[in-house]
Amino acid sequence: MPQHPQDPLKRPSIRIVAGEKPRRRGVELVSVAALVALIGAGAAVASVTAGNQAQHDTPAPPRAAAQLRLGYFGNVTHAPALIGLEEGIFARDLAGTALSTQVFNAGPSAIEALNAGAIDAAYVGPNPALNSYVKSRGASLRIVAGATSGGAQLVVKASITSAAQLRGKVLATPQLGGTQDVALRSWLAGRGYQTTPDGGGDVTINPTDNAQTLKLFQDGKLDGAWLPEPWASRLVLQAGARVLVNEADLWDRGAFSTTVLVVNKSFLDAHPETVRALLKGHVASLDWLAAHKSQEAAVINAGLSVAAGKPLAHEVIERSLTELTFSPDPLAATFPRLLAHGVAVGVTKQADIAGIFDLGPLNTVLRAAGRHPVAAAGLGTQ
Repeated sequence: MPQHPQDPLKRPSIRIVAGEKPRRRGVELVSVAALVALIGAGAAVASVTAGNQAQHDTPAPPRAAAQLRLGYFGNVTHAPALIGLEEGIFARDLAGTALSTQVFNAGPSAIEALNAGAIDAAYVGPNPALNSYVKSRGASLRIVAGATSGGAQLVVKASITSAAQLRGKVLATPQLGGTQDVALRSWLAGRGYQTTPDGGGDVTINPTDNAQTLKLFQDGKLDGAWLPEPWASRLVLQAGARVLVNEADLWDRGAFSTTVLVVNKSFLDAHPETVRALLKGHVASLDWLAAHKSQEAAVINAGLSVAAGKPLAHEVIERSLTELTFSPDPLAATFPRLLAHGVAVGVTKQADIAGIFDLGPLNTVLRAAGRHPVAAAGLGTQ
């Protein structure tokens, strides 16, 4: 029979035998398997990458600071700082953190250094701490403990016996906007006198270094000064001044804050363990003062020799200590009134100060020592 050529437009049919899979289907299955494997590998890589990213995004745990820079004054009102340094208490509790110190004359200059990052923590009066908190809208610092109450007086020439005699007189305070400066201006305002931050008004107020105040008073160039201890006692015992006002008489039960411990907020956030160690040393220094009454004058005087360059007469130290109470309680409930005083005399502005205290670390230390916690009076954490 004749052979017909195959029609080029016809394709041979694919014959499938039972039990036999077509080859094209096998290729398709292999391709799908490969794709699944590839997707799985990609997902695994993505998972590892995400895990690495999560690890990278997780903030590192707080660590102890390599160094703590502490500010304080050469005043008896800063006795907890003096004891902590002289007795090696801070160095012991800070352990691997190196401690360096800087001495200031008054609170505003210490706060300026704190805000500039030159120091990390400081013992200061309450009003400079308030001013800084208000101006920075809460970003600058936290008060983490109390230290001292009492120990501030208006001392004047022996011839001045009443507030009525102060018109036209020249008085001094350690620094404009400091705790004693605000106290003096507020007290004068309550007796009808006007003062201005630049020294004008019915009574002239000259912010003056404490040591210079003593000399100016002795030379007859000052009529008086509102001072913390030991300077009030020095003017009384060494320059013949008399006490016109003891600030303790202006507060309920005589309790008013003279010195608190503040910490730069950024430092507190970055190194909470170091702040707790500082507070442990602070509480231990307060406990030392309570347990060593017969030795406190000598040790404080040794600390003053370092801070101020020379020791004080024994009677000055003894008189100073009778005016002071040392405690970790910052007397938080008094701070709205302190703020009101600062606003009234024009050295700060009215503001919400809720949040100025962070007493949680202090209370952790106090509870560990079997002590009662202290209150923030609704102005922060406790």
